[in-house]
Amino acid sequence: MIINKHTLDNGLRIVHVQDSSTQMVALNILYDVGSRDEHPEHTGFAHLFEHLMFGGSKNVPDFDIPMQQAGGECNAWTNADVTNFYATLPAHHLETALWMESDRMMSLDLSEKSLEVQRKVVMEEFKQRCLNLPYGDVAHLMSPLCYQVHPYRWPVIGMELSHIANATLEEVSQFYHRFYVPNRAVLAITGNISWDKALCLVSQWFEDIPRGEEHVRNLPQEPRQTHQRRKSVERAVPQDALFMSFHTAPFLTTDYFVTDIISDILCNGASSRLKQRLVHERELFTYIDAPITGTRDAGLLEVKAKLRPGVSLEQAEMAVWEELDTLKHNPIGDYELEKVKNKLESAQTFGNINYQRVAYRLAWFELNEKAELIDEEPQCYRAVSTSDILRVANELFHPDNASVLYYHKSE
Repeated sequence: MIINKHTLDNGLRIVHVQDSSTQMVALNILYDVGSRDEHPEHTGFAHLFEHLMFGGSKNVPDFDIPMQQAGGECNAWTNADVTNFYATLPAHHLETALWMESDRMMSLDLSEKSLEVQRKVVMEEFKQRCLNLPYGDVAHLMSPLCYQVHPYRWPVIGMELSHIANATLEEVSQFYHRFYVPNRAVLAITGNISWDKALCLVSQWFEDIPRGEEHVRNLPQEPRQTHQRRKSVERAVPQDALFMSFHTAPFLTTDYFVTDIISDILCNGASSRLKQRLVHERELFTYIDAPITGTRDAGLLEVKAKLRPGVSLEQAEMAVWEELDTLKHNPIGDYELEKVKNKLESAQTFGNINYQRVAYRLAWFELNEKAELIDEEPQCYRAVSTSDILRVANELFHPDNASVLYYHKSE
């Protein structure tokens, strides 16, 4: 794909790909701020701002109404590394979205009233997702078990409900002026609009926004884990569950791509190893998955499983270790490895047909290194060898690198 890029004088990075197969455009603004940028005593702020950014700005008191009138829709999400705002709308109404996004970047309406409204929304979400939902506290249990130093040790929604409940307008305002500035953002536009027109409109609406202060991110890096960590809890849940986490390489490193393939070997599709052998053949679990977090700093491969009645957590954990040891000691066959690579490449290819998904991926890769990696990524997976998988599996699935949570169903 033809990728166009430009950086405004205020530091805002612009990335663009034209797609004439649609009459729509996608606008994606990725802010370089996530829960890892929060103070340990003021967690949940990035997620709070996901909501506050829809609370109105100087010239746009209600964000949804102009977007809907333009025939568009918008939303946002937050993770440990970034906060992402996105919109889709007819191409001839792109300027409406740019006006709205620039206004809340420059002059968000931060008042006691808007803070109180969104504080209540976020606190209710915390209660529903983390306190009242079965297994809802897993992230609050596993994050500090896996990370002792790095700010990944608290969940995106926040470490404690009190951190949001006690947030002051001054603290929130400082967070906004530090992070929601043009030089900490990447703006991606995809769809049926030319590069010249997109750049002209973005420049018109964003170039006068002042550059924010430069802040060097200096996060404490997690030391190598030297012993296994374990925790056991009892909760009112439908069935016992097992959670295991292993420290992995950061995003875009060579070993990241190897680990992603290992994740797929273990648990991507009905014929993957853990699903085929532990769910279908041995019938130990009703559900199992093994995703990677894919974080910018060293992340995790997580095994998440729910047990069948009559299966003990000890038996379940032993069965998982047996499969991990098989991967560590027996080279994967060419057919199985090729199948996984083909599946990954197919997903990437079809994903890049979707102009909305491309907008986010362009912004994400540009933030991390360069947008052109969207085209280079398949080669990174293709380069993974059998010996790479053996090497990384032996480092990854060492018992000392594991954090294990037994989640018992209360009697």
